[in-house]
Amino acid sequence: MRRDLTTTFTDRQYMLSEDYELYYYQDKHFTPTKPHNHPYYEFYFFIRGDIDFVIGGKHHPLQRNDIVIIPPGINHFAVSRDSEKPYTRIVFWISQAYFEYFKTMSSDFNYVFDLAKNEKIYVHHPDEITFNSLQTKVFDIIQETKMKHYGRLVRINLQIAELLISINRYVYEKDHPTEMSSSPTLYNKLINYIESNITNPITLDDLSKEFYTSKSHILHCFKNNQGLSLHQYIIKRRLQLFREAIINGEDIKSTYLNCGFNDYSSFYRAFKKEYNISPNDFRTELLNSTMNELKSQQNKD
Repeated sequence: MRRDLTTTFTDRQYMLSEDYELYYYQDKHFTPTKPHNHPYYEFYFFIRGDIDFVIGGKHHPLQRNDIVIIPPGINHFAVSRDSEKPYTRIVFWISQAYFEYFKTMSSDFNYVFDLAKNEKIYVHHPDEITFNSLQTKVFDIIQETKMKHYGRLVRINLQIAELLISINRYVYEKDHPTEMSSSPTLYNKLINYIESNITNPITLDDLSKEFYTSKSHILHCFKNNQGLSLHQYIIKRRLQLFREAIINGEDIKSTYLNCGFNDYSSFYRAFKKEYNISPNDFRTELLNSTMNELKSQQNKD
């Protein structure tokens, strides 16, 4: 499905739309753009590549899942450390007039841009689960723009508002952990419970009993805050734990069980769906990469 949402890359640095433009680029190699600025806001979601983002003359080496926030008028451009590597990212432009529309609802939409303008904080590093949640919201917007359903424009406005406030919420709560922890919400309690029990069976019945609330309320609360279903989140966290364990040299057979999966077939399908590679092929590529790095280091020595 995501392949159908991709856009052919263009180095155009001006908007054709009055409100917003949203592009999902999957390029086989890096194509450079000249330093530039523009009169609109930009969100840049980095998915894959070997990239430095230069903002106001300062280099920012990007990590997988980084989000870059660019206010209007700030010079910026991307440079590649290896232009032959595949380069995947999402670029989201919002006009000043359209952004003002959201700001009339609440100043909460402006937190990340205030940080960028006043403190020169342009790059944020969400964890994989948070990034995947935001990425899902982006894909929902792209998909809606391609459809002709009733109420399409209204829904797109709501989806963009949800994406913007989710980004601002993530950054604000990261910057104010004490304030957030002083009165934990049901969502935060659910996350903490899942993290503490991720390798054990977790059922909706267990959560309902633990927090004295209905199963439907739990599902609704989680979906609204995370953008993923409860089940999707648990699977993603278990897969993430598995990848970390394999990177650290653990064995596949024992690791998938230790990460909370009951049987290999369901684990295999989930891993292949999430990462587009089998667990064995992932481990083989990892080993080959490690061996190549060791050989390269030996040759330097």
